[in-house]
Amino acid sequence: MGNKVKVALLGLGSVGESFAEHFLEKIQEEHVNVEIVAVADRHLDSPVALGFAHSNVPVFKDAMEVIKLGDQVDIIFDLTGNAELRKSLRLRLQETENRHTVIAPEVFAQLLWNFFGDDTALPEHTRTGY
Repeated sequence: MGNKVKVALLGLGSVGESFAEHFLEKIQEEHVNVEIVAVADRHLDSPVALGFAHSNVPVFKDAMEVIKLGDQVDIIFDLTGNAELRKSLRLRLQETENRHTVIAPEVFAQLLWNFFGDDTALPEHTRTGY
């Protein structure tokens, strides 16, 4: 199989928590060549953040810290719904000349969700982050 796709998840609220749990389940069950290499959330004491920390996945309070990982991250799933954060992430990727890492917004998470085979819908933000 090809190279492992390294993913960071930003925002572990209602959307991010549901996505992270299902995404991780699919990675483990299907032995998909994907690794969650970092997560970020304002609430480091949330069950999901603690679960990732327990699994030795770096957990950041400040989502911008993920940018410092450089090309160790292939895809950043921004599930925060925060337009200003997404703008800052893009700007910081440009400033650091990181042409490797891409930012995937909520719509990409919704796309993947459709392949998870779960009958429930992914929760939606009241704001889209655009």
